[in-house]
Amino acid sequence: MLIYKIFRRAEWVAFRDAGETRGAPIDLTDGYIHFSTAAQVAETAAKYFATESDLVLLALDSARLGPALKWEPARNGALFPHLYRKLTAADVLWDKSLPLGATGHIFPEGVF
Repeated sequence: MLIYKIFRRAEWVAFRDAGETRGAPIDLTDGYIHFSTAAQVAETAAKYFATESDLVLLALDSARLGPALKWEPARNGALFPHLYRKLTAADVLWDKSLPLGATGHIFPEGVF
């Protein structure tokens, strides 16, 4: 199953250049890296990045993240994937721009 991570462009550049990350500021605060499923990612973008246009969407294969990936209840009791280790560049299947359009973020084809 593919899961998704949204980064601000500067966060993505820092991750790409370092080859690993502990995540965005919210991830550092919470102690794990937040991800969303395809069914959750649009709501995540709208809730946490509503006015931000220079975003990057990463896709990862949940099965390849191993036992450090936990499915835990979060928003409305839904299970969200949380990663309890550093995220590495090798974990990322692809990255694509996530621009902000007139009615919300414009997701790459095939995400939903």
